[in-house]
Amino acid sequence: MKAANKHTKIIHAATKVFAKKGFFNARISDIAKEAKVADGTIYLYFNNKFDILISVFEEEIGALIEQVKKLLSTEDDPRKMIEIFTRNHLSVMKKNKHLAEVIQIELRQSAKLIKDYRNNKFSEYVDIISSIIKLGQERSIYRATIRPGIAKRAFFGALDEISRVWTVGIATDYTVEEATQQILDIFLCGILEPDAPCL
Repeated sequence: MKAANKHTKIIHAATKVFAKKGFFNARISDIAKEAKVADGTIYLYFNNKFDILISVFEEEIGALIEQVKKLLSTEDDPRKMIEIFTRNHLSVMKKNKHLAEVIQIELRQSAKLIKDYRNNKFSEYVDIISSIIKLGQERSIYRATIRPGIAKRAFFGALDEISRVWTVGIATDYTVEEATQQILDIFLCGILEPDAPCL
């Protein structure tokens, strides 16, 4: 197995183990077993469990950033851009429930561990929302009184809560399309200028 493939396999295994057991309860041996590698192999690629957690955020969320930026590069209407971000995020979270759970739980529970971690991919990801809002404000589409830093957190919080419904197995018939439209109906119409039509 090539080194790059083994590294990726360990990351995917760690994401699954962290989602099931939590970062603090997970052991290196659990990750090795899930990845079907020897315990010592883990240390060829990572220094410790914390290093693995950071790598999960770096690589999994980094891939999410690349994906959504590629999609956004084809659109310049801030309203459509918010829709693209929303649909893509919910689609990925519904498909990759382990990643969704790690984002929802470990990012919060491990906040003290990663507070000094500067190259934070999660912050970069959520900042895409505020950059779209700022663009809309520059074009007089979104209200100038909206603070992008607050709006991005409120908006991501809504996406995160919808994702939680899927990860914890709450009985629901929400589809990605319906959830996307509902969130946009609630949020987007609230930040638009009075004369700017909702999608």
